[in-house]
Amino acid sequence: MAEQTVNKTRHIEVTADDLPLHCPLPSMKLWDAHPRVFLPIEKTGEALCPYCGTKYTLKGGPAPGSH
Repeated sequence: MAEQTVNKTRHIEVTADDLPLHCPLPSMKLWDAHPRVFLPIEKTGEALCPYCGTKYTLKGGPAPGSH
């Protein structure tokens, strides 16, 4: 059985235009995509995909008033 590796080196900066955020993004390759998962990034300004380990950072930080 092949060991699944997690991509801990991928880091993507997103903007408010990308919200609601989901992984994989439309620009990612479909052949290696995992199921779409929505990531709550608005409150903290960061999110980590539980499937592929991609780290997302919201440009400008958390959305104002999202505490």
